[in-house]
Amino acid sequence: MLKDIVEFLSKKRIVLKSMTHITPKELGSRKKVDIFLGVDMKDYYNLIIYISKKSRFIRKDTEDIINLHYQTEKLKDIIISKKIILINAPLCSKAKKMLTDEGWIVFEILK
Repeated sequence: MLKDIVEFLSKKRIVLKSMTHITPKELGSRKKVDIFLGVDMKDYYNLIIYISKKSRFIRKDTEDIINLHYQTEKLKDIIISKKIILINAPLCSKAKKMLTDEGWIVFEILK
């Protein structure tokens, strides 16, 4: 999983020198997502969230993801400069707009 994400990001010219996995349980969430905190070459923190599900990713899910971002900053006591979400599910256009308006970089990965 981690290797696939690193390869995908490197194809998109996003290079991270380190990545750590954060479980949703640490953030007090029951969501089934993979959360990674990475450090890029300029020592800025990057939050990468990977979501894979069969049902549509809707606006309500977006609010939960934005909450995970704030909880990660609070837990680690850092400021995240780049927020990336990799979605392997059908994506609602309103949810995508809400994410991009909040400063997220959205990648749709449909296998």
